[in-house]
Amino acid sequence: MRHYLKIELLRMLRNKRYIIFVIAFPVLFYLLYSNLWGSEVDQATGVKGSVTLMVSMGAYGALAASIMSSAVPWSQERQSGWLRQLQITPLPGWTIIVTKLIASMVLVLPALLLVALAAVLTQHVSLPAGEWVGLIAALWIGTIPFIALGLAIGSVLPPDTAQPVAVIGMFGLALLGGLWFPESLMPETMKSIAHVLPSYDYANIGWQIVAGETPQASMILGVAAWAVGLGALALLAYRRATVRA
Repeated sequence: MRHYLKIELLRMLRNKRYIIFVIAFPVLFYLLYSNLWGSEVDQATGVKGSVTLMVSMGAYGALAASIMSSAVPWSQERQSGWLRQLQITPLPGWTIIVTKLIASMVLVLPALLLVALAAVLTQHVSLPAGEWVGLIAALWIGTIPFIALGLAIGSVLPPDTAQPVAVIGMFGLALLGGLWFPESLMPETMKSIAHVLPSYDYANIGWQIVAGETPQASMILGVAAWAVGLGALALLAYRRATVRA
């Protein structure tokens, strides 16, 4: 399992889509937006724009990493026959899906850490140690439902279709979840949609942490419920893909 995990990580680090969507975009967007609105202060929470944007772009990068590192590679492996090869190895079936989950979670960290580093170095963002730990941990663990979504996409769609669906899903969740602009600017219809999406609760957990507040239980339960639901969907899709393979 350890060697399989190493192979998965090396393959993704050579993936140009991963580098562009997951590492370059969040950092570049943070630098752009923080220079425009970083000095503004939210009157309700007292949090500077540079801190709020750090959470938003870190969450976007983590969300993108989750989906891009699972959907398309998984679909390609299924189509190429790699999944069938794995099935005839001594690896138990559950280790294959668990390794995918672990690999995707490891690949989430660069997006989170690099945006945070950019915030510290360019905008002099400073948080108490406990808030840093809580923020990174919450945004890292909170990517599980998005990884599960990516695995479900990769299990049912061919690569040519999985890629655009993954990209649309990634940007759709980020846009409707309030990562690109505040909920207050959304039309009522978009607000209604946002409130049922995992990306909305996911980002809000991070924003509450940097505001010095304890995340609401409803938001944590919302992300957990999506993780269970999408995890079950991913497992079902994987089993069907395994039968077809």
